[in-house]
Amino acid sequence: MLQFMPVFRVLGGLVLGLACLMLAPFLVDFFGGRRDSSFFASAIVAALFTGLTLIIMSGSREGGFELTRRQAFLTTGLIWTVIPVFAALPLMSAGLSFIDAYFEAASAMTTTGATVMVGLDNAPPGLLLWRSLLQWIGGVGIVVLGIIVMPSLRVGGMQLFQTESSDKSEKIFSRGFDLMQWIAIVYVGLTAMCALVYGWLGMSSFDAINHAMSSISTGGFSTHDASFGYFESPPLEWAAVVFMFAGALPFVAFIRTLRGRDMAIFTDVQVRGYAITLLLLTFTVGVTHAIVNNVPIGDALRSAAFNLTSVATTTGFASEDYQTWGAFAVSAFFVTTFLGGCSGSTAGGIKIYRLQILAKFARAYLTRLVNPSQVIVVSYSTRRVDREVEVAILTFLIAMLATTALFTLILGWMGLDFVTALSSVVTCLNNVGPGLGSVVGPAGNFATLPEAAKIVLAFAMILGRLEFFTLMVMLTPAFWRG
Repeated sequence: MLQFMPVFRVLGGLVLGLACLMLAPFLVDFFGGRRDSSFFASAIVAALFTGLTLIIMSGSREGGFELTRRQAFLTTGLIWTVIPVFAALPLMSAGLSFIDAYFEAASAMTTTGATVMVGLDNAPPGLLLWRSLLQWIGGVGIVVLGIIVMPSLRVGGMQLFQTESSDKSEKIFSRGFDLMQWIAIVYVGLTAMCALVYGWLGMSSFDAINHAMSSISTGGFSTHDASFGYFESPPLEWAAVVFMFAGALPFVAFIRTLRGRDMAIFTDVQVRGYAITLLLLTFTVGVTHAIVNNVPIGDALRSAAFNLTSVATTTGFASEDYQTWGAFAVSAFFVTTFLGGCSGSTAGGIKIYRLQILAKFARAYLTRLVNPSQVIVVSYSTRRVDREVEVAILTFLIAMLATTALFTLILGWMGLDFVTALSSVVTCLNNVGPGLGSVVGPAGNFATLPEAAKIVLAFAMILGRLEFFTLMVMLTPAFWRG
């Protein structure tokens, strides 16, 4: 029988942690005399009460503990669905309904960056800081999920990246704390470096800190309605390209490089494939943009590099409305929405390693059609890719396509036009942020969508962030038996 007490203990501890995190924006607005500080105070009390209650219910005991695989599935699902409930409470100070606030909080926690808020330029600083903090915490949570949890749960082919810190038995999280410390060092270091560079290039300290958290977490929330276009600074855009790209790289590669084991940050097969893909996209779209719209080639390449990197890394910043660049550019941006980053990064999407492995299997299949007797071993980097990984990746893609179709039909039934419905679903499932069209495109937001649609899309963000099967497995009767 599934034991819930360890699950309650983890969830309670994280809710208490969220209450502590709220203190920073609360103090910012309290000493600034802002009225929304009362919302933070109420949210802190609610989170403290709930967190303590859950810990007491779990029969809190001293010392460490472990979660079984089923408990890990349940814990992960509850974290990403329940935590946004409490994170949403302070956002209601901006006049949002609870559904809008939950959508915004879920978008932040999953580092999607889709927003329903307007008037950000005049919003209280504490509220803006809270959105950025949620993205930043969500981003590091995703890295831990991708490096320690998902490989052990064998979700979507992630078992290929099972490390020595991931227990291969039924026990989860048993030896991952050393790795988590290194993840924290890399994450904080990249964020601090990004904030310093942004400040040096002209951002205010507040903007630099907030946009650094958004860049490294590949979340994409800005402190301005015009997003990154507010700054109108080519040097800032090039700096953002570097840091968004860094956030989408495998953190294990950073750790291996820092520990002096090798130069994995430059030699990793994912990093090379990802860099080449982005360079090809940037060159193609940039040159086309320059020719079609009579834009100087330097400006066209910069705009293409910034906006394509933003979409490919699932960050969601925008410097301009790229829908005006022509049909080819719009098509390229839509396709790029699916790309995502590397495994064990803060980025969402399909992930580059899945595409690389599928290409290898496709080539092997074609070879076997010509020579049926030939034995072909498919490897990825130094690892042999077995049949289980192939099936897991194919099943992941089927789940993504089926969910995209289903949710698009649901939004269409609610009255949304096809472009808005499809692009909203795709951008939320892939945790990108802006979609296409006049409503949810880079020049719009999700504020005008029906509340029922926002509920569907909030669920889509969480479903895509947890790579589908982490939630889907809980819908099976076998999960709850025995």
